[in-house]
Amino acid sequence: MLHRIATSSPLTRRRALGLALGAVALTSRPSLAQTAPLEVVATTGMIADAARVVGGDHVQVRALMGPGIDPHSYRQTRSDIAALARADLVLWHGLYLEAQMEEFLLKLAARSPVVAVGEAVPESARIAHEDYEGRYDPHVWMVPELWGAVVDRITEALSAARPESAQLFVANAARYKDDLARLNIYAKDVLASVPEPARVLVTAHDAFGYFGRAYGYRVEGIQGLSTESEAGLARIRDLVDLLVSRQIKAVFVESTVSDRNIRALIEGAAAQGHEVIVGGELFSDAMGTPGTYEGSYLGMIDHNVTTIAAALGGTAPSRGMDGNLSAGG
Repeated sequence: MLHRIATSSPLTRRRALGLALGAVALTSRPSLAQTAPLEVVATTGMIADAARVVGGDHVQVRALMGPGIDPHSYRQTRSDIAALARADLVLWHGLYLEAQMEEFLLKLAARSPVVAVGEAVPESARIAHEDYEGRYDPHVWMVPELWGAVVDRITEALSAARPESAQLFVANAARYKDDLARLNIYAKDVLASVPEPARVLVTAHDAFGYFGRAYGYRVEGIQGLSTESEAGLARIRDLVDLLVSRQIKAVFVESTVSDRNIRALIEGAAAQGHEVIVGGELFSDAMGTPGTYEGSYLGMIDHNVTTIAAALGGTAPSRGMDGNLSAGG
């Protein structure tokens, strides 16, 4: 189930957001020289990483949400409000990913350049939510081919904000999309090495729908699209039965979600005489540690693909596509 925005009254929220924006507006935005980097604030690490690659030295990018942060439940802090309102450009995902921030970001868009880059993925390529009309699975970054559309939107936004650097942004984006295409080919190859009966991906929440559709995997999240949805006992029992009947050997924890429900699956399968291990930790809604390969979008997806393929019986190089993954995958 998709999460709900905060439970305070709409009037109270609107007044608080209006006061916050108004207070920041009273502070004059510093005048930047044309040669100064474009000040960009991005909500997620994946968006920030793409903006840095495309923008190069012409941008200074701040990501609000770092490793281990769950964007579904994240609420803007006072310092976030100041940074967002003073930025030359704000890039957020949209598609209801940042549900607790959405009202603020939409208000900010009325007075500042604010772009929902995830919505660059065409509706025809999105996965609709079966219970919520007009809502879509926001986890489009799980497939490099889809992420390419987001990179294009980021490039457009940077070019609009700094037209004199547009040619450089376009060239950087083209090289980056070549890397995305190569990563997508690698993903298809190593994931296809998993025996077909074993292509079942069980994770903490339903973040891998686009992954499953692209690479031919059955995906089962214990929780729904949002980490704020609840997993009932019936859901746990059903997944235990699936693991036992299909003889699935591994399930996966996520860096932004508690492993409590995954442990319950393992214990339930053991009670039926079937051993299931944790196949590894996947990056679902956030990347790895900044400054590491896994702390980049390319490294995040390379890690996930390599970890999944190896744990489910496929063949994958232990250090990933180009040997850049940390030791042990």
